[in-house]
Amino acid sequence: MAKKSNKPKLRQKLLNKYRFVVLNEDTFEERLSYKLSRLNIFILMSLFGAILIGSTVVTIAFTPIKEYLPGYDSIEIKRQSARNITKMDSLEHALFEQQQFLSSITKVLTGDLEVKNLEKDTFTEINRDAITGLELAPNLQDSLLRAAVAQEDKFNILESASSVVSFVLFPPVTGVISQPYDVSQKHYAVDIAVAQNAPIKAVSDGTVIFAEWTLETGYVVILEHQNTLLSVYKHNATITVLQGDLVKSGEVIATAGNTGEFSTGPHLHFELWSNGYPVNPVEFIDFE
Repeated sequence: MAKKSNKPKLRQKLLNKYRFVVLNEDTFEERLSYKLSRLNIFILMSLFGAILIGSTVVTIAFTPIKEYLPGYDSIEIKRQSARNITKMDSLEHALFEQQQFLSSITKVLTGDLEVKNLEKDTFTEINRDAITGLELAPNLQDSLLRAAVAQEDKFNILESASSVVSFVLFPPVTGVISQPYDVSQKHYAVDIAVAQNAPIKAVSDGTVIFAEWTLETGYVVILEHQNTLLSVYKHNATITVLQGDLVKSGEVIATAGNTGEFSTGPHLHFELWSNGYPVNPVEFIDFE
C-alpha cells in the first residue's frame, strides 16, 4: 500500500494564512495586524511591478526625458541637425568664395602671378559668353554695323557680342606713361607721370574694397566694379575714400604722390584686373 506524502500541496501552500503583526516593543501592544497568504503577496508584488513598469513607459514615451536616453534621437533634434548641416554647407561655400576673393586681392597687391600672355585677346576670351560657340554667319549689313559699333567702342571694356550695356572707363589721370604694361617684367600696370597731389579719379562706378597704407606701394585704393573688374591705384600721397564707400565714375578718390619703397617719383601706378587676371589698361583707356 502506497504511503501518503506528508508534503503540502502547492495550492495549499499558496492559500495558507499568515498573520503579520506590528507590536510595541515596550508594552507589547498590538498596533497593526494583517492576515496574509503567499498568494496575496504574489498578487500585490505583481500589481506593484506592473504599475512601476507602466508608469516608466508612459514617462519615457510622453515626456522630454526620453531625449536623454542613449541612442534616442527626437524629431526636433533631427530637424535641428538638418538645419545645422545646411548652414554649415552654406558657410563653407561662403568661406571658399571669400578665400578666392582674398587670393585675388593678394595677387593684385603683390603682383605675384605667372601668366603666358594676358593681352586684350586674353581678356576678351575670359569674358566671352558661352553662346559664342554658335555658328552664326552675318550678312553684309550686319558686318557693316558690327564694324561701326567696334569703332565707336574702341575703349569699351566689354567687347563680347553678349554685352548689352556699354561699360566705358574714365581716365584716372592724364599724363605721360613712364613705364608701360609688361608681363615679362611682371609689371601688370601702367605708370603715369603726373604732378604731385594731382587728383586721382575712379575709372567707373564701384565700391572701395581696399583703402590703406602698404610699405612697398604707399597709399593704395582698390575699387570693385561690375563684371568682376578691379581697378588699382598705388603710390598715392593721400586717399579721400574709406573701405566700403560707393564711388561714381570720375569721382576723386586720392591724390598722386611718391609713397612706398617702390616709387621713384610722383606718378600713378594703375592696374586693371578681371577674374583675378591683369589686363593692359591702355587697351581700354586713353591716358593722353
